[in-house]
Amino acid sequence: MRPRTETPHTPTEERLRAAFAARAALVTHRDLRRDAPPRGRSWGTRRVRGAAFAALGAAAAVAAAYLLVLASVGPVAPAPAPPARPPGSSEPPVRPTPSPPPAPATPSPSVAGPGQGQPKPVGEP
Repeated sequence: MRPRTETPHTPTEERLRAAFAARAALVTHRDLRRDAPPRGRSWGTRRVRGAAFAALGAAAAVAAAYLLVLASVGPVAPAPAPPARPPGSSEPPVRPTPSPPPAPATPSPSVAGPGQGQPKPVGEP
């Protein structure tokens, strides 16, 4: 875009320029200073309220994270125990009875000498 070269201003432009120049003349260095910080009770209340909202938000975030983790894990239950007997049988399983142990071999009286093969009475040497 080329800059305009000495074009006449319209009456509206002239009025706006005059209004802006008058407004600029009203501004001084004191108007450009920073405002003093707020004082009094409301400043402390705002600070406490802000801290309370921050703590509440943090607690809500922790609770939401806990619920998400708890929901992803699912219910914690022990594994089911296997059945005691095969399903479908109503009677207990039959277990074989063990046979009695074999008796110790004792020599026959004809082969054994006198006094052998007979139990000793208790109390005799």
